[in-house]
Amino acid sequence: MPDPTHSAESQTMTNTSGDVPAIEFRDVTKRFGDNVVLDGLNFSVPQGQRITLIGPSGSGKTTILRLLMTLEELSGGLILIDGDPYTHEYKGEKWVAVPEKRRRVVRNRVGMVFQQFNLFPNMTVLENIIESPVHVLGKSKAEAIADAERLLEKVGMSEKRDFNTNQLSGGQQQRVAIARALAMDPEILLLDEVTSALDPEIVADVLDVLREIAETTDITMLLVTHEMQFAREVSDRVLMFDKGQIVEEADPETMFTNPSHERTKEFLKAVLGG
Repeated sequence: MPDPTHSAESQTMTNTSGDVPAIEFRDVTKRFGDNVVLDGLNFSVPQGQRITLIGPSGSGKTTILRLLMTLEELSGGLILIDGDPYTHEYKGEKWVAVPEKRRRVVRNRVGMVFQQFNLFPNMTVLENIIESPVHVLGKSKAEAIADAERLLEKVGMSEKRDFNTNQLSGGQQQRVAIARALAMDPEILLLDEVTSALDPEIVADVLDVLREIAETTDITMLLVTHEMQFAREVSDRVLMFDKGQIVEEADPETMFTNPSHERTKEFLKAVLGG
């Protein structure tokens, strides 16, 4: 069961603004059988900040995003979104699971862009984008279409609105996936290695779209990426993960020019060279 004890001292990242964090992990554990992927993890993401998670494959970064999308269930601990219990809450003298209906309401504040796009291949670009706003948010079709057209222009895909997604290149599909996530009006946007499945020559186009979103919106962003230059440019803070724990956190300039932890130095030397 989740442990209700939690103090400011146990947080790895502190929200210095005094506001309720957009995301808060309290003593979060995730196991797959005997494999402990996250081990008593504590951290929070302040409202409107852009936080990047770096570290070797298997260190738990993507698991964090999957827990936030409820694609995985916690083994222990608590997750809160805007201070609202996302997984468990205290009732009487017991911690109980949050009802699924309330969980869905909280989950609708969170959008995610995956590595593999996850678009509906039997739908057009426009249909992919309006599907959830209409059926989940209850928007009218006209409103959803107007929003979709605005977002397609933002990601440079207006001319492809009536194409089926299987007619698009990987980079085009990823830009549509970004538009689809934004169409749900998320307060929090999760980005999971969104360029890892793309050809190198089109990575820059997708990163340009994300860079503009970071610069022109107040959406809280939690990113997992191996694009270190991009992380350095857009992040407010960078967290280095290893074996399910945060081993170091710093502002981007410090993290990439003067990291203090030996594991961080080893990792950055491996991915950046030199």
